[in-house]
Amino acid sequence: MTRWLEQQAAVRERRGLRRSPEVRSPESSSGGDAVLDLSSNDYLGLASDPRLAEAACEAVRRWGAGATSSRLVAGTTGLHLELEEELARFTGMEAGLVFSSGYLANVGLVTALGGPRTLIVADEHCHASLIDGFRLARSRVEGFRHNDVDDAARLLSDRALCGKSEPRALIAVESIYSVWGDAAPLASLLELAVEHDAMLLIDEAHSLGVSGGDRHEGHGAAAGTALAGHPNVVLTATLSKSLGSQGGAVLGSALLREHLLNRARSFIFDTALAPASVAAALAAVRIIDAEPWRPAAVRANAARLAAGLRIATTPAAGAVQSAPMPDAETAVKASRAARAAGIRVGCFRPPSVPDGVSRLRLTARATLTPDEIDYACATLRGILEETP
Repeated sequence: MTRWLEQQAAVRERRGLRRSPEVRSPESSSGGDAVLDLSSNDYLGLASDPRLAEAACEAVRRWGAGATSSRLVAGTTGLHLELEEELARFTGMEAGLVFSSGYLANVGLVTALGGPRTLIVADEHCHASLIDGFRLARSRVEGFRHNDVDDAARLLSDRALCGKSEPRALIAVESIYSVWGDAAPLASLLELAVEHDAMLLIDEAHSLGVSGGDRHEGHGAAAGTALAGHPNVVLTATLSKSLGSQGGAVLGSALLREHLLNRARSFIFDTALAPASVAAALAAVRIIDAEPWRPAAVRANAARLAAGLRIATTPAAGAVQSAPMPDAETAVKASRAARAAGIRVGCFRPPSVPDGVSRLRLTARATLTPDEIDYACATLRGILEETP
């Protein structure tokens, strides 16, 4: 085994796939770091907001540092139930269930709805947490071309012709995709789900806190549309991006919540989310309601970033912008050059993305200034122009 591990390490090094965590300073959380952050998922700038910190501290004083057990034993506090009700209201869904991470929310939902009699039809760009859920679900899984509703329809129509007994179907997508940053055609996908009596699973990880219009600024892509509260729709979300905290949630019908309470293994057998994280997320939801300028600023800053780098031809759907790179090694080189210039960017390469689609991922935040964006664009343009 040791020799195999050595061989694997050598392969990663040769292919430019070796990773190591970059340790950030406390100053980077408070805006005092010299590094300009275009890599984190703290889209609204709430992770270091003193209101979240105070809510977390108060929860620790009242409930303790840990949840003490799983949700079904003694781990559920009044805060957990309050957050679930608030998230359901916020997104326009009937009920919610909080998990310890967005990853566990996706795995728990997919495995609880899956099985040999459920067909899963998934966008080829779905996140790894959904893919791992597919693998554990014991379902037949078919991938459709990215954002291609007709291809998804073909796979669902073939269900009755394949000779398998699959009375249930699940369509899995992300509202805003985590690497490309583009939006899913949700209205058309809902029509498809209704036509085929399928459940439409929408991962709102990169949309919650960023998308939404009119009276639903920051409430996510589904809020305020026909998707919200629809019996064929279930949402998943993370509390660790726009909400600046930790954890995940599933939002859907009360009937679905009851099913997950009894069938989602990543909920039943996991220690409950710590009260501090629950309280911080609850504070964040209320801040977004009170400060709708934050989601609007994220999208405006993302559009300014994309225009300055000339990397997008459509309006920014959310915070994520993506610069294609020819290969993993070049992506690593470009990200290191950016870091040397005082700009932290995401470097996405296999296995985070398929072979041949390595890229730099840039994330806008509500708290970026025009001068910071313009400096980043000028610096990164020079780096990208030197890329073969």
